[in-house]
Amino acid sequence: MGETAKRRGGPGRFGALKAEALAANLEIPKLGLAILTWGNASAFDPELGAFAIKPSGVEYGELGLEDMVVVDLEGKVIEGDKRPSSDTKTHLALYRAWKGIRGVCHTHSAHAAAWAQARRDIPCLGTTHADQSAEAVPCTAMILPEEVERDYELCTGELIVRTFAERGLDPRHDPMVLVAGHGPFAWGGSAMAAVRNAAALEELARMAILTLGLDPGAAPLPEHVLRKHWERKHGPGAYYGQR
Repeated sequence: MGETAKRRGGPGRFGALKAEALAANLEIPKLGLAILTWGNASAFDPELGAFAIKPSGVEYGELGLEDMVVVDLEGKVIEGDKRPSSDTKTHLALYRAWKGIRGVCHTHSAHAAAWAQARRDIPCLGTTHADQSAEAVPCTAMILPEEVERDYELCTGELIVRTFAERGLDPRHDPMVLVAGHGPFAWGGSAMAAVRNAAALEELARMAILTLGLDPGAAPLPEHVLRKHWERKHGPGAYYGQR
């Protein structure tokens, strides 16, 4: 394939990866997770050692296959004419640290961002949350001035990874986080799974705000109910959905 075809996002080596990233990014506004250019999703292929991500500052309605930017795990652009998302290094840090994730999504969806701005975990108050995670959705500490100075986006990713390590959380079971003062990130086994986890996170955040508005002292879901809902969907004897 010639250089012109590569630049236009033709089939090539990264065609499928770009197509996956494009579809995931177009799903973000459909699910009401972002306005303007406030969000991004990426698709990772460990065999290629690269991920495709939304270009920085491009409106969703203007995105095409040729706009997706392919980046390797050293942070180098290896295909695409546009600058990748400003959050690229955050995605990169998660792919480097956590084996098995194939997609990352970042948005500024209003309710999840509100929890991030309040610097609060989202408690598990009901079974909808328990179906997604058996834990509170964690909020990181505020990023430090020296981290912002050193490499803000990379250090944001490292902050997420460190938060999970310090709390003993498994990113495979808890595919979502709030970055203090910033907003939500989610991930999954594909780019589209990451977007859908971001949508679930936004709805959990909204439900928690409504619940605490009705009862500021609302108690977390009892452990026996929480575990039942988590296990029936994700445990070894799971029976939710179809085989």
